[in-house]
Amino acid sequence: MKVLFAASEAVPFIKTGGLADVIGSLPKELIQQGLDVRVILPKYGGIPAKYRDAMTTAVTHDIYVGWRKQYIGIQVLQQDGVTFYFVDNEFYFNRSGVYGYGDEAERFAFFCKGVIETLPLLDFQPDVIHCHDWQAGMIPVLLKAHYQHLPFYSEIKTLTTVHNLKYQGVFSQSLFKELFGLSDDHFTGTALELHGGASFLKGGLLYADRITTVSQTYAEEIQTPYFGEHLDSLLRHRRDQLTGIVNGIDYEVFDPMNDPHLVSTYRDSLPKKQLNKKALQERLSLEVREDVPMVALVTRLVQQKGLDLIQHVLPEILSLDIQLVVLGTGEYDYEEMFKQAALKHPDKVSAQICFDEALAHQIYAASDLFLMPSQFEPCGIGQLIALRYRSVPIVRETGGLKDTVLPYNEFTGEGTGFSFRDYNAHDMLHTIRRAVFFYKNDRDAWLKIQMNMKKGDFSWKKSAQQYIGLYKEMVK
Repeated sequence: MKVLFAASEAVPFIKTGGLADVIGSLPKELIQQGLDVRVILPKYGGIPAKYRDAMTTAVTHDIYVGWRKQYIGIQVLQQDGVTFYFVDNEFYFNRSGVYGYGDEAERFAFFCKGVIETLPLLDFQPDVIHCHDWQAGMIPVLLKAHYQHLPFYSEIKTLTTVHNLKYQGVFSQSLFKELFGLSDDHFTGTALELHGGASFLKGGLLYADRITTVSQTYAEEIQTPYFGEHLDSLLRHRRDQLTGIVNGIDYEVFDPMNDPHLVSTYRDSLPKKQLNKKALQERLSLEVREDVPMVALVTRLVQQKGLDLIQHVLPEILSLDIQLVVLGTGEYDYEEMFKQAALKHPDKVSAQICFDEALAHQIYAASDLFLMPSQFEPCGIGQLIALRYRSVPIVRETGGLKDTVLPYNEFTGEGTGFSFRDYNAHDMLHTIRRAVFFYKNDRDAWLKIQMNMKKGDFSWKKSAQQYIGLYKEMVK
């Protein structure tokens, strides 16, 4: 079976969020399980030179974006056994950033049309085009509107995966009509119209043969008004075609036994984990103590991640005998909150307001607890990495956090972390206190949680099997 992933980012080439991790790791597992999976991305100016220099040109031609005739080149690179295609057009993609430009609709209209029109020239006819998030959302629409009557395209199925429903690619209807050559009937009733404009993502949700999102709970949540971002009625309408498949992580990239960033590699050895904790305490000028639980926060510093809950009770959190290590960037108020806390409590708070991949690995390895109190979380990768590095998660029961972290039950001994249900600062505070209590006072319970984490498998293996089953259903 042949599958083409169409997405806007992938590690190790370009990353702004968790989407890149998925696109960089899921295809590898699918290939190992026998599929021919390839990936197509824009060729951004920000892709490191070592990858750009290794690319070779496969085809060049012209396509129309509205009335504009534009050059398109497809460059190819093999990475970790995966064929990556890069859509080359310097006007659209050779810029300093990835997103946030005034011509965003035109850039990704070019990408969507380029993916479709280039396929016959690449000698690759996929059974399924797997479209990720809004940037690839118009591919299913265009296939049905303009291409599916042609023999090459007639049997191609499409799958849209929503990584975060909040980002919808909404632009004016007049711009959509100009860029895509779509008739008025695509903008009436239940079609592309959204918020008075039109939406790339809504197109993908409406026209794709199947829809997935990145956890079972998030698939249920987005069918409700609270989480549905004005698309809940459409998702309820298509619930029989909607599947939640939880993300995995790349067990080669996130492997504490073979992690080059760590002072001491380990699998399940708490004494070796403590060596990483001691090294990080020394590096960050925290008090070197084994008995104090280190609580980690590795995240974007935005409200979605539950930062307003932390803001509400931060003095109470810091009154506990803990150390708090924060790594991330985001909204100014939250950055300043942690900077001030670190100035006031230099022996117990470290605020690293930056993005540092090596330091992130060191924090996962050193920390005893990992805090992730998200307002909503389609899947979440931080808690999966924390479980892999045996840092016990403290999460809110939403989306993928609910699906991947089983709350500890001291009566049955079950559980891999601590959780709270309502989006409430004091519920979070109570849960942090409970986790700290078990760390400091109940060694047997802590070792039981560690044993439970050891049994979990959040590699891509099981999720890839679910995707393969879905692809087979679509093309049979």
